[in-house]
Amino acid sequence: MVKSKVINESAYISELAIHGMQEKKGNDLVRLDLRNINSSVADYFVICHADSATQVKAIAHSVEEEIYKAIQQNPWRKEGLEHGEWILLDYIDVVIHIFRTDKREFYGVEDLWGDAEIKSYKSA
Repeated sequence: MVKSKVINESAYISELAIHGMQEKKGNDLVRLDLRNINSSVADYFVICHADSATQVKAIAHSVEEEIYKAIQQNPWRKEGLEHGEWILLDYIDVVIHIFRTDKREFYGVEDLWGDAEIKSYKSA
């Protein structure tokens, strides 16, 4: 029973992140469900990109705001805020990746987790 509560919480956090991305017009939003992959580091990866560092930072701020507003939780760790090329927000079971367009193409995070179930979302 406890495991299902944790999974439901991580799914909820991932949905909040997607909403935050949509609010700031993130491009090509996807959620990778990693729960059935033995070597996974999280339950979900949520990924999007934007054309400028300014927009990447705005999306990250929006995601943090949406999650905090709903569950009063801050990321366990944040990376990349100073340059705005690839911002990572780590909520332990949900890891959010916000890329500048060229960096997303270069790193190909989705390709690294090819076994994951991928769900795409529309930008708002």
